[in-house]
Amino acid sequence: MNEDLKPPAMFELIEHTADIGFRTWGKTAAELFENAAGALMAVAVEIETVEAREPYPLAAEGLDYESLMVNWLSEVLYALDAKRTPLRRFEVSEVTPARITGQGWGERWNPARHRAKLIVKGVTYHQLQVEERAGGWYAQVVLDI
Repeated sequence: MNEDLKPPAMFELIEHTADIGFRTWGKTAAELFENAAGALMAVAVEIETVEAREPYPLAAEGLDYESLMVNWLSEVLYALDAKRTPLRRFEVSEVTPARITGQGWGERWNPARHRAKLIVKGVTYHQLQVEERAGGWYAQVVLDI
């Protein structure tokens, strides 16, 4: 990826009627999926208040990189909503078009320290893009809020 075109942050939010989206980049597919997970968490919680204390295993399967992205982010959202575990840092150990494994680090929800931002109901296929480009990977994801 041309360094002049690389954004200053790991993701940027995009406006969408009644929903919210983000674009993210990575030098590798693994970095792209890590950054997408971080973007999702940053939309949902004040990530600065979360400490990366405990590992949380993550895995998903898909038919291609697009469905893999939706399923991966749905697992990250499950950790937040069902397990009440916001995650601050992510590491992907394996990624193919059909499978991704890795883990996130976070901690159990503590209402005295953690603050919610937006309630993310789900990850959508609307305007979804995941593609390898010259010099890196790019994704655009829309979240249902």
